Amino acid sequence: MTLRVAVVGGGIGGLTLAIALSRAGGVQVEVHERAVELGEVGAAVALAANAVRLLDDLGLGPALRAASVEPTELIYRGWREGRRIAGFPVGDGGWYEQRFGAPFLGIHRADLQRILADAFDPALLRLGRTVTGIDDGQGAVRLRFADGSATEADVVVGADGVWSAVRRWVDPDAAPVYTGTSGLRGLVPVSALPSLPDPLAIQFWVGPDAHLLHYAIEGGRTVNFLAVLEGPAAWTAPTGTALAAPGELADAFAGWHPAVREMVAAVPQSDRWGLFALPPLARWSRGRVTLLGDAAHAMLPHHGQGANQTIEDAVTLAACLTSAPLDEALPRYERLRRTRTRQVQRSSWDTSPLLHLPDGPAADARDHDLTGLAELLGWIHGHDALAAVQPASGAR
Repeated sequence: MTLRVAVVGGGIGGLTLAIALSRAGGVQVEVHERAVELGEVGAAVALAANAVRLLDDLGLGPALRAASVEPTELIYRGWREGRRIAGFPVGDGGWYEQRFGAPFLGIHRADLQRILADAFDPALLRLGRTVTGIDDGQGAVRLRFADGSATEADVVVGADGVWSAVRRWVDPDAAPVYTGTSGLRGLVPVSALPSLPDPLAIQFWVGPDAHLLHYAIEGGRTVNFLAVLEGPAAWTAPTGTALAAPGELADAFAGWHPAVREMVAAVPQSDRWGLFALPPLARWSRGRVTLLGDAAHAMLPHHGQGANQTIEDAVTLAACLTSAPLDEALPRYERLRRTRTRQVQRSSWDTSPLLHLPDGPAADARDHDLTGLAELLGWIHGHDALAAVQPASGAR
């Protein structure tokens, strides 16, 4: 009997799950996305080896590499003088790929969305579908949408992000928590950054009350940046974005290295993104409805693992659904993913204040610890999500 799966959310996680289920066969999958068209949300995505290996397994490797840039190094720099605190090879010499089995890639989010959408049957992607109700009956789960339509499936997967409508049904008490920090983003031509050292490296500039992360995309012609600031103290906007005061971004980096000042001044100031995280849920599933990605474990971006953990979720859930009865598949999926995502969440949360230290003994201790980062992050980038499922789903 064919398993019917309805995926709510046509982002990275939802489409990866749909592709993985389609490749496995024996599953009828539809993706329901509330937007009327798939478009850019955010600026760029850093794909680490733990996700790239999985996308390679789905046959997406050539398209990914054609649209991506592999950073030369990962570098941490001091905020004012640009002092190189620590650096690790990434693309240079092939060290990263030899260590972790796949490259580290920077890609425009719109390009990644396009690659995923092109790999899925467009006839099974339903746009303009906003979920208004879920009914888990004895025979099937019924989804109701704002346009008056409805659909039924054997299992529903909420891949609809940090403000997930599906999560409100699975765990009504769960809600994202504002972390007291916010981010502003931008895409800058490299030609506008004459003071930037190593424009093809992924770099963290760390300093008092702020940090700036950037990496190259679009063939190295463009730099994507995320600037993270302390505050505001409370989040009062009705959504996850809000206007920042004019000049606030430039003011936050006054006195920083010229490359940082050039970067934040090169493009119009973006909206402010509140950085929210999701406390561990009491459960990921209710009946035949389960969660994936940010809907289950939204995390801070300081390890660059949000999209990567979502991709791990997607291939794990697909493997579970296609190798075991539904009443076994969903609990197994949660067991496989709960501890790992909590560990990455916690590590990313703990990293946040360390990136915003003023000069002094605490910052000196952090800088010393960063010299061992390659080993410390091995447990994240070296993880093989499919191997974790292998005892039940067979060899890769």
